[in-house]
Amino acid sequence: MNLNQILCLTVLGLFISSCFNINKDTKQPNVVIIFLDDSGYSDFTPFGQTKFVTPNVTKLAEEGIMFKNFYVPQAVCSASRSALITGCYPGRTKVFSAHGPGDRGLETTFPTIGEVFKNAGYKTALFGKWHCGDQPETRPHNRGFDETCGLMYSNDMWRHHPESPEYWGQWPLKYWENGEVTIEDVDSTDQKMLTKWYTEHAVDFISRHKDEPFLVYVPHAMSHVPLFCSPEFEGKSGAGLYGDVITELDWSVGEINKALKANGVEDNTIVIFSSDNGPWIAYGNHAGTTPFREAKGTTFDGGTRSATIIKYPAKLKGNQECNQALMTIDLLPTLCEIAKIPLPETEIDGKNVWDIISGNPDAKNPHDYYAYTNDREFQAILSGDGKWKLHLPHNYRTMTDIKGKDGTPGKYDYSAKIELSLFDMENDPYETKNVILDHPEIAEQLMQFAEVHKKKFFSEN
Repeated sequence: MNLNQILCLTVLGLFISSCFNINKDTKQPNVVIIFLDDSGYSDFTPFGQTKFVTPNVTKLAEEGIMFKNFYVPQAVCSASRSALITGCYPGRTKVFSAHGPGDRGLETTFPTIGEVFKNAGYKTALFGKWHCGDQPETRPHNRGFDETCGLMYSNDMWRHHPESPEYWGQWPLKYWENGEVTIEDVDSTDQKMLTKWYTEHAVDFISRHKDEPFLVYVPHAMSHVPLFCSPEFEGKSGAGLYGDVITELDWSVGEINKALKANGVEDNTIVIFSSDNGPWIAYGNHAGTTPFREAKGTTFDGGTRSATIIKYPAKLKGNQECNQALMTIDLLPTLCEIAKIPLPETEIDGKNVWDIISGNPDAKNPHDYYAYTNDREFQAILSGDGKWKLHLPHNYRTMTDIKGKDGTPGKYDYSAKIELSLFDMENDPYETKNVILDHPEIAEQLMQFAEVHKKKFFSEN
């Protein structure tokens, strides 16, 4: 072979490489989603925690972007989780509230993030609380996740429930691994190990699949009541059991990030840290904290705004904050765009918001609005720019003077009612002053969006 032939082959090789993007920089990113349960907005140091430090979440914030106005469409377990994994509003999937043992949950006609990424060649895993269906075809090992372990529903749905032990005691709380039950009836000793087990599985999965694209979904059971942490974290926070649970969750974040670094995949991995809703304040000192109005189970920001961090060293500059409004339904289409994976053929409600996440100064939210439901009721709407929130008339629950303590819940007042109300979320994020008379044109626009949403998703009601 002469020199000219060698040069021609070299040029041809470079041309083919460029055509097919065969280079290290275009390798599909890995994805890790850490989704907490009932964590309050200000439970971790970067978002306002002052009673104890959470160094690993703090480090994640320093290496990533803190999203100060990140929302879920419904502040209850099953609805929130189904929205995350499908990119669809609860009004579309008809997954509302929290499912119990044996419930069907999310229909198989709605592709999950596990199925979308698995079909694109990713190795996929779910380690934690599923709560999107408890029938054979709706459990996670049949919904696109190669490896799974955890509970099918909330950890309080067991015989030790503080208010309804006889009802929940009808079903054993089972622990599953890869489609098989490995613990027939979870007890308190097992509950103490849940955070640790989920973390260890995630670390092991990352180590085994470092040389191929992977997606790991870690929906922790904590900090949902009943609260448990492994023995080495008992008393560690100095702030009671809830603080100990948060301290162990912080440890979990650190272990997962250490695994990414140790396996040489940190730069090319998107890490998303968030919560399914705000704190369950009925449980008093066994609940998290939020500076916003009300909490879990309402459409006020105390229920729907989740402290969120996204880290992606290869593409995102760290130590940043984003104040634009985003929602969990946007994660699936955005991740598909980043990974160059086709979206599901079925219609979804989320949109690609990579321009916002990546800090494009000209980026605008592609949504006209975000919608919030509570159970099957459409209750509120936020403008796409996050500046205005309109509450439709509805009843909501609020705490009475009977507070919860040490695992026993307090009492709710279900008679509280809000009339048609507009809030200026830039100047009043705590939803304290109804300004509908001052801005009738804004209210009218949001009412029009609300009517469109009602017709699209709730016309049968």
